Amino acid sequence: MKLARLGDGAEIFHTLQGEGVSMGAPAVFVRLSLCNLHCVWCDTDHTWNFEGTPWKHEKDAVAGYVKHKKEDVIIEMSVGEIAEVVRGYGCRRVILTGGEPLLQEAGLVELMAALREDGAEWFFEVETNGTKMPGEGFVSAISQMNVSAKLANSGMAEALRVKPEVLRGLVETGKVWFKYVVQGEKDVQEVLGLVDAHGIPMDRVILMPEGRTVEELDKSARWLAERCRDLGVRFSDRLHVRLWGDRRGV
Repeated sequence: MKLARLGDGAEIFHTLQGEGVSMGAPAVFVRLSLCNLHCVWCDTDHTWNFEGTPWKHEKDAVAGYVKHKKEDVIIEMSVGEIAEVVRGYGCRRVILTGGEPLLQEAGLVELMAALREDGAEWFFEVETNGTKMPGEGFVSAISQMNVSAKLANSGMAEALRVKPEVLRGLVETGKVWFKYVVQGEKDVQEVLGLVDAHGIPMDRVILMPEGRTVEELDKSARWLAERCRDLGVRFSDRLHVRLWGDRRGV
C-alpha cells in the first residue's frame, strides 16, 4: 500500500481525533497517499501535489514552496507491516485518512480484517471526500465514515466533487457523517442546497471553520457556531490546529 512518508517511516501516529463527531477521542491515524481531488486549501497536499502535476494550491504564494517529489513523500508498506505499527500504539480507534483512502480500498479491507484477528473490539473510521462509493466488504467492515465533502471554495469543479449517486449510497449505509469546511454564509447556503438536492439528513451534517491557524479559525468560529445552533446542525472546531498548529503527525 502507498502511505504518506513522514521522516524515515510512514505517517502513522497516535493522537486525538481533531474534528467531526469523534473530536477529542484518542486514535491512531493511518495516512494514505494519493487523491482524486486537489483542493486549493488542502492541508495534506503532500499526498497529491507532486512534481509535474498542473494543480494549483494556495501555498504557491508562499516563498520557497515547491511541489513534492514522489519518492520523498510516499512509502510502500504491506498490510501486515501497517497492522504491526498500528497495534504497537495500543489504541483500538483507527482513522484511515489521506489523500483519498478509498483509492486503496482493497488494502484497507485487508488491514481491518488483519487487526480484528486478535478478537478484540476495534473502531475504524475513514475520512473520505464522498466521490467514491465503497463496496459491500468495506461498508461492512468500517465503523464510521466521515465524508469531508467539498464545496466551491475548494477550487474543484462541481462535476468532480459532487457525485449524486455516491452521496445517496453513502447516506443509505447509515454510517456516514458529512463535514463541510465553511468560510462564510455563501458556503452555508451551498451546504443547504446540497442537503436538499441529495437527501442528506441534517442531523448528520457538521460545519467547520476553515483555517490553518488559531487566528484564522477564530475569524469565523463564533459566527459559524451560532449559525449551526440556529440551523440545528453540529459545529466542529479543528482541535488539532488549536493544539499543534499546521503540523504533520499530530
